[in-house]
Amino acid sequence: MREGYQGEILLVSSGDLRLSANQNCWPAQVAMEEDLTAAIEKLGRKVKRAHLYNSEKKHGFIDSQRLGMDIFRNIDPNQPLIVAESVWQYSHHVLAGLTTHKGPILTVANWSGQWPGLVGMLNLNGCLTKAQVAYSTLWSENFTDDFFTAGLQEWLSTGKITYDQSHVKSLALNKIPAEGEKIGRAFARSLKERKVIMGVFDEGCMGMYNAIIPDELLHKTGFFKERLSQSALYAAMLDVADEEAEAVLQWLVKKGMTFNWGTDEVTQLTRQQTLEQCKMYIAALRIADDFSCDTIGIQYQQGLKDLTVASDLVEGLLNNQDRPPVFSKSGKELYPKKALPHFNEVDECAGLDALVTYNLWNELGMSGETTLHDIRWGEYYKGGEVDGFVWLFLISGAAPPAHFIDGYAGASSDRQPAMYFRLGGGSLKGISKPGFMVWSRVYVMDNELHCDLGVGEVVALPKDETERRWNSTTPEWPIMHAILKGVSRDQLMARHKANHIQVVYTNYEASAHEACRIKAAALDELGLKVHFCGDVNLIKNKSLL
Repeated sequence: MREGYQGEILLVSSGDLRLSANQNCWPAQVAMEEDLTAAIEKLGRKVKRAHLYNSEKKHGFIDSQRLGMDIFRNIDPNQPLIVAESVWQYSHHVLAGLTTHKGPILTVANWSGQWPGLVGMLNLNGCLTKAQVAYSTLWSENFTDDFFTAGLQEWLSTGKITYDQSHVKSLALNKIPAEGEKIGRAFARSLKERKVIMGVFDEGCMGMYNAIIPDELLHKTGFFKERLSQSALYAAMLDVADEEAEAVLQWLVKKGMTFNWGTDEVTQLTRQQTLEQCKMYIAALRIADDFSCDTIGIQYQQGLKDLTVASDLVEGLLNNQDRPPVFSKSGKELYPKKALPHFNEVDECAGLDALVTYNLWNELGMSGETTLHDIRWGEYYKGGEVDGFVWLFLISGAAPPAHFIDGYAGASSDRQPAMYFRLGGGSLKGISKPGFMVWSRVYVMDNELHCDLGVGEVVALPKDETERRWNSTTPEWPIMHAILKGVSRDQLMARHKANHIQVVYTNYEASAHEACRIKAAALDELGLKVHFCGDVNLIKNKSLL
């Protein structure tokens, strides 16, 4: 670092766009900043907050792109800068300023599941990676552990941090069995030749710059966007008959799904809210059919949130093969006996991944239901047959019932938190069933598409431990207890370029390794740079899929 700035470190914090979320989460941010500041001062440096608490708004977050730009105008671009996050944040609030900042940048989050601070930081990291902005990143539960202290000391001394990336193996530098490679490449060539339509209901959810694939990169894979409007989705909802929505609801009830209804529209999920979600489900399928979409993504947040209920129930149903039938106005069943892969929060990187995964898994004779999750938090757990670091993956509203213990019978719908979703609507939640899976993430780096992927296991934890973890995060949302094979907590955090991670089940452990290799070959054929992460068996298994 430059000699002139040895004593002072600037600190900024990006927040939500929604006032209620910023106000609710502000106390956690204050506590985090106090601990972080103490850690920095212990190493002989001073911390200066680059923007003040707003007494009128009752929080001190940067809550708009314009405010972020104005704050960065008053920051020396050469000064060391920390972006401190304990909450979900909109990356575009600070991205403009960070793209022109020349001094060392460090993103920091508290290791806590209370609010999605880790999720927010990972999204910012993905955005900075796509924007080709150099940064370092750190995380800590109390900001006194050896890993954090050593990393902070390195950054204060050199302006960057080195990380253990020994778990990463490039497909380009490793051979996989010829049989699996042939299957994957043939699948990809067929997909690319046919071409894919990706229906995008309003691009750019919640400042997720990293979730937008530039068209010129996407087209090389054979994927093309059909840009759709969420206003058209709402208009199509108004055209759905009440009895059609009721039929969807009754199908779910007969399957054993639980709806935790109340009567207070402001704080509780109501039956009317659920019926409105059923209308959105029908409308989404009809529009997808109108444009021959192979996959769709609904932004919802900041788009429809002031107009109608949340889209989460819709998203979970679309990603499930066994789902309520929907018919066109002329009586044709739409996407019969199939999922319509949906990429939550219009994360186009997840959309490409989901469509490839769903179709490839079906071709391999496996159930292809897939979803993204937020990398919310995790802790080491030892008990029964489990002994390892167990991640808590928690997507903000819905996962396919095929992933849950007992399927629809193990699924329920709770009202989305009022501080995020004023008009309500329910989630589609459950506990992910034990089994082996393949995880992945598509991302943009150096103006190229990349994908990291590996093998994991979903484990069962005792009921009280699951409840503890749920209640330490957001109990309204679906949960997955995951162990990633050969990837430590800190390796994943340092490497991962997004808040989202894609997951899909396999039949057993050997099939997870084989399917992971085949998927890698398919993605490579589509033009992505593919990296195996962790313990992926690159030799041929005795058992085929």
